[in-house]
Amino acid sequence: MTRLMKGMLLATTMLAPAGLAQAQETQLVIESWRNDDLPIWQEKIIPAFEAKNPNIKVTFAPMAPTEYNSAVNAKLDAGTAGDLITCRPFDLSLAMFEKGQLAPLNDLKGIENFTDVGKSAWTTDDGKTTFCVPMASVIHGFIYNKKAFEEVGVEVPKTEEEFFAVLDKFKENGTYIPLAMGTKDQWEAATMGYYNIGPNYWKGEDGRKALIAGTEKLTDPQWVEPYATLAKWKPYLGDGFEAQTYPDSQNLFTLGRAAIYPAGSWEIAPFKSQADFEMGAFPPPVKKAGDTCYISDHNDIGIGLNAKSANADAAKTFLSWVASPEFAELYANAAPGFFSLNSTPVKMEDKLAQEFVSWRENCKTTIRPSAAIVGRGQPNLDLEMWRVSANVINGSETPEQAGAETQKGLDSWYKPAK
Repeated sequence: MTRLMKGMLLATTMLAPAGLAQAQETQLVIESWRNDDLPIWQEKIIPAFEAKNPNIKVTFAPMAPTEYNSAVNAKLDAGTAGDLITCRPFDLSLAMFEKGQLAPLNDLKGIENFTDVGKSAWTTDDGKTTFCVPMASVIHGFIYNKKAFEEVGVEVPKTEEEFFAVLDKFKENGTYIPLAMGTKDQWEAATMGYYNIGPNYWKGEDGRKALIAGTEKLTDPQWVEPYATLAKWKPYLGDGFEAQTYPDSQNLFTLGRAAIYPAGSWEIAPFKSQADFEMGAFPPPVKKAGDTCYISDHNDIGIGLNAKSANADAAKTFLSWVASPEFAELYANAAPGFFSLNSTPVKMEDKLAQEFVSWRENCKTTIRPSAAIVGRGQPNLDLEMWRVSANVINGSETPEQAGAETQKGLDSWYKPAK
């Protein structure tokens, strides 16, 4: 054998393993609406996964949140969607599963790390099939300016009576707008208003499930009274709140002009980057001392498997890792305010995020009442609750009218299962 032939043979032998490894490498693509999370995925999450799975390469490919629902459905229909589909909660993802676009995940290693409540946003109505791995929930409550509380000399309220006494103190002082919320965009009035305080009235999951069963109505006192409480917020919202947008409210609070912000925990990271004062948080005050507290701990984001993925095995490896306590801790601390649904507790590094998640220890958790089953028809209950919540705060509609209108809309299409 000539020296040249020996050299060629040696080179071929040495290069073969590299070529084989390259051939075995699998590329996965994640579809998502969370374009704000791109740095987190690129810098923290994907490197952590690839370090343990060097033959699987992952690309996080988010799109604009407002375009996601229609765009990802079009890509799934066309067969061009990525291997992994970020799942919105409840009906949108359920529709994808029912169309055969998302694969069932009952047998996925790690899915046992989630309770039925944790999986509820991505499980069929009969409770038999889960089709997305839960990633995170968001919690509702109130964020407050600690400096403002110290200046005015008030304590964190625990009951509604104490809450309104604090608001009165700020109104009398005049330095701060007591509550930073507007009604122009409507959704905040329900999401950070009605859905925030309401669970203390309708007893969380008990009330939500009774509404689905038809044993409770939106005209019942426990569903109307939260509107009456919202109506009492009006004097504390500041001048011109009817024309105040969501970004306006955010700016009022982070610029230090308002004392309390009715909040979703997704505000934590942006607020901490914008505000130059220390913030605290408290859960929705109970109606009276000694009452059981309830919080809206709403399933927000999951991730599923494209049923037509050509890389299903690799995608399941990734999903099993997402179902692990390692991912839970990594994601919850990388995106403070998006809380793990994994059964293994996660210690939050961010103090404000830890304050929110600590409420799970003492309060019962529930999800937004319009999210599952009763929100599927037209008129859409969620949108209706946005509208009437804003109207009640504005004073253009009574609490009783709000309850009657939403129940009438629900009755027009929804018939509880017998």
